[in-house]
Amino acid sequence: MTEPRVDLEALFSRARTTLASAPREALGEVVQPRRVLGVARAPRVQRRGDAWHLGVLLVTDDAVLATGDVVRAREEARRGYTATSQRERAELAAAAFRGGFAEGESVHVGWRMLDLDAVARGEASGPLALVDGVPSVRWSQAGGYTALAGYLDERIELLRHPPQGA
Repeated sequence: MTEPRVDLEALFSRARTTLASAPREALGEVVQPRRVLGVARAPRVQRRGDAWHLGVLLVTDDAVLATGDVVRAREEARRGYTATSQRERAELAAAAFRGGFAEGESVHVGWRMLDLDAVARGEASGPLALVDGVPSVRWSQAGGYTALAGYLDERIELLRHPPQGA
């Protein structure tokens, strides 16, 4: 079953060529710094490269990743949040700022490497799967699968030519 792998590689190779001049977004990883004199320091987000953000996928020069959280780095400030999720996102944004990301820079954290070989064998890897032999992507947890080729074309067009005001 090597043909789907060729299709996947060709799809992502074509995408990378088309995206060559398109803007990329930062990839980061949350790290817990070593303790200093027994005192814990605040976590920070370290830069791990960059990728083109295509909906539920992140495409790098040599890999395909599933998105995780996206935050904009910002200086830590005391805020009153009613929701724990808001507080956690604010802490993640502050960790990105502490890690050296510029104020307001978009940072992807919690992303996962996808296994294109597994997809070629008919297994799912994150949002990617073969559906009736066609490489497909699930663009939301509740949504169904759509053909990967069309999805990539649409997302690349949106990245290269965003709607006015976006």
